Amino acid sequence: MIISRKGAARLRAGHPWVFSGDLVKVTDAVNGDIVAILDERDRRLGWGFYSQHSLIALRWIAGAHERINDRFWARRFDAADSWRRTVVENTEAYRLVFGESDMLPSLIIDRYGDHYVIQTLTPGMERLKSFWIDLLIERKRPRAIIERNDVKVRQLEELPLQSGVLWGTLMEEVVVQINGISFAVDLIAGQKTGAFLDQRENQAAVRKYARGYCLDCFCYDGGFSMTVASQCQSVQAVDIAGEALQRVKKNALLNRLDNIECVEANVFDLLRDYYDQSKRFDIIILDPPAFAKTRAALGSAIRGYKEINRQAMRLLHPGGILVTCSCSYHLSEQMFLEVLLSAAFDAGRCLTLLEKRTQARDHPILLSMPESYYLKCFILRVN
Repeated sequence: MIISRKGAARLRAGHPWVFSGDLVKVTDAVNGDIVAILDERDRRLGWGFYSQHSLIALRWIAGAHERINDRFWARRFDAADSWRRTVVENTEAYRLVFGESDMLPSLIIDRYGDHYVIQTLTPGMERLKSFWIDLLIERKRPRAIIERNDVKVRQLEELPLQSGVLWGTLMEEVVVQINGISFAVDLIAGQKTGAFLDQRENQAAVRKYARGYCLDCFCYDGGFSMTVASQCQSVQAVDIAGEALQRVKKNALLNRLDNIECVEANVFDLLRDYYDQSKRFDIIILDPPAFAKTRAALGSAIRGYKEINRQAMRLLHPGGILVTCSCSYHLSEQMFLEVLLSAAFDAGRCLTLLEKRTQARDHPILLSMPESYYLKCFILRVN
C-alpha cells in the first residue's frame, strides 16, 4: 500500500492514521488485512490495518521489521496491563486497553471487577476478536467477557452493531467499587461500556474541594455525586434522563447516602430558574456530553459551553468551586479556557485555576495523536 508524501510525513511524525485521500496505490488487499505501508519512493514505513470503507484507511500497527503474530499482540497487551498495574488504584473498574494509545489500534477493553468488556472497532481488529477472548481467559480468568460493539464508529467501517455475552456468565447485577464507592453498572445497555471510567481520578480530586451545598449537572449514574456526598451537606444530582436518575438512586442506596436529591430537568433551563429563585451553591459540577461531536458543530458547542458555565458561575457563593468539563475533542484546551474567561466576564466573576486535569491515566494520551486528548477538566475558584 503506497501512501502520499503528506501521509508519510504524518506517519513519521507519530500519528497512527493514514486517511483514504492519502492512498496513492492500493494493492489487492481486502478489508481488514494487515498490509505493508510504503512511501512514494517505495520505502517501507511499517504495517497497518487496512479499512476499505473508512475515511481512516490505514491504522499503523508496528514498524517495518516487526513480525505481526500472536506473540506480538500478547506483548502489546501485557505492556498495557503492566501500565495499569502501575497507575490504577482504589478501583475495580478501569480501561485496560485504550486503542492507539496502547499501540493496539481500534481495540478497547474495560475491566469491571471480574467482568471484561471488549470493543473491536475496525475490520482488522474484529478478525482478532477470538484471540482477545482467549487471551483474556488465559491472563485474567474472567467470570464473563461482553462485547459492546454497538457504537457508531463501527457503522463507518461497515461493521454490524452488536452487543452481548461472548464468553462466561454475566451476573444479573454487576457492582464495582470505584474510589471506595459502590456502583451498579449495566454492561449490556449502559453508556459507553457501562460507566464513564475516564472521570474516575477527577472525581477523587474533586472530593477534597467539596463542601456545603453541591449541584451536580449532567450526573448520569452519579459518579461525582456519590464521590463528594460524604463531604457535603446536600447534593442535587441533575439529569434530563429519568433512567440515569434511577441509577443514581440505586447507587445512593448501595452506599447508604441519604443526602442526594435527584432532579430530572434540562440543565440549561434549571440553571436559569435557580438564579431567578435566588438559589446558591458552594460547589457546582458540570460534566456535559460532547457538545461538539464534529468540527462543524463547534460554533454552537462554544455557545452551549459558555451559557452553562456563565449560569453556574452566577449560582455560586463567593469563593465557591466550579468543576467544569468538556469531552469534545474539537474544543481544544485553549479554546475551553477562552470560553470560561468569556463566561466569567459576562457573569461579573473572577476565576482562579486550582487544578487543570485530563482523563484518567488508564486512558493515556498519545502526544503525537491529538485525538487521544479529549477530556478537559478544570477546577476553579469563583469570586
